[in-house]
Amino acid sequence: MSRLFTLAAPTMAAILGLAGLPAAALAQEAAAAAAEPTLSSGDTAWMLVATALVLFMTIPGLALFYGGMVRKMNVLSVVMQSFAICCLVSILWFFAGYSIAFTEGTPYFGSLSKFMLAGITKDSLTGVIPETIFVVFQMTFAIITPALITGAFADRMKFSSMLVFTGLWSLIVYAPITHWVWGPGGYLAGDGVLDYAGGTVVHINAGVAGLVAAIVLGKRKGYPNENFAPHNLVLSLIGASMLWVGWFGFNAGSAVAADGRAGMAMLVTQIAAATAAMSWLLVEWATKGKPSVLGIISGAIAGLVAITPASGFVGPTGALVIGLAAGVICYWGATGLKRALGYDDSLDAFGVHGVGGIVGAILTGVFAQEAIGGTAGALEGNVGQIWTQVYGILATIVYSAVGSFIILKVIDVVMGLRVDEDVERDGLDLALHGETIH
Repeated sequence: MSRLFTLAAPTMAAILGLAGLPAAALAQEAAAAAAEPTLSSGDTAWMLVATALVLFMTIPGLALFYGGMVRKMNVLSVVMQSFAICCLVSILWFFAGYSIAFTEGTPYFGSLSKFMLAGITKDSLTGVIPETIFVVFQMTFAIITPALITGAFADRMKFSSMLVFTGLWSLIVYAPITHWVWGPGGYLAGDGVLDYAGGTVVHINAGVAGLVAAIVLGKRKGYPNENFAPHNLVLSLIGASMLWVGWFGFNAGSAVAADGRAGMAMLVTQIAAATAAMSWLLVEWATKGKPSVLGIISGAIAGLVAITPASGFVGPTGALVIGLAAGVICYWGATGLKRALGYDDSLDAFGVHGVGGIVGAILTGVFAQEAIGGTAGALEGNVGQIWTQVYGILATIVYSAVGSFIILKVIDVVMGLRVDEDVERDGLDLALHGETIH
């Protein structure tokens, strides 16, 4: 049909020209109609699925993953945090988060022109999908990012303070960094920083905020001498499995299309996750004498984190190396680095997400292939891309660290951050939520 139109168009234009209608104007109108984006039902269907998958990562995936790793007396407090963050951030994203991140403003901050999603209708498009779907897809990223932070301060932050921190952090830290990397006119994107699905925006951002929160709050009572072993690793394995499956929406969905790049993102995600799980497992086996369930699932998450910024830019071999590096380096981040610096990152939010995000962002600059993502990496002669990636990492670290520290300190002065010693000793579930599990 398109070929028929192509052949018929000049003839039709000539006929209309003879009839006194301007052929040039007709051609301009036809070109404008052809350039105007039209909805793709295939891409729309895939993005509906991808959006549901990413939401599935937080509830119930992350809730179960974190919930199984804490002591029994705190499991409800942890799963409650993930669920409540999902609700709170959804509302804030509707009011201002989306507008700050994805409207034109300055290179550092979007405008409030879409406050309360003003102007978005059922017919609004982002590319070839409904903008409504794009809003919810990006909302799921905004949800999981602060939910990841909670792993760093598990067992010791007030629920009320956690809600206030999450709300302020989402609007003051997360949304602007999202604008820098993915928003129209964002300065990190303009400077050539590559982050396909959230290495800087989500993982480094959350990991650094978690590290700052862990330091500001201080160590858990009795850490590291008391037993803080996970109460139910079956829950954590189920949660990690849900995160792995949902990550295909995270990475392949970031193509915002059902195309070959989405397929490649899915492939490299699987390879990196599996490789990192095995590399963490083997390092732990060699150093501790036994391979653990906690180790293999932590390794898988580390691989998923590290491949996230690279997933739309690298091929299978690059994914294999990224996964191998992530498993080894994140194992060190969750063990050696934490011991050396003496902070108490309860569930290794920084050790896995911060360290893994940094590893993945740097290696994106090494293994990026022009044929896949349009930008060459160091192996194709563009060594400068590594330094561009480091620049993006440093910008994210500085802004996230400073912004998180200020928010936490203000909350501490106004309402306090940490639960009382008795509450921490007896468990947060009963004291904060009036519920326990048996």
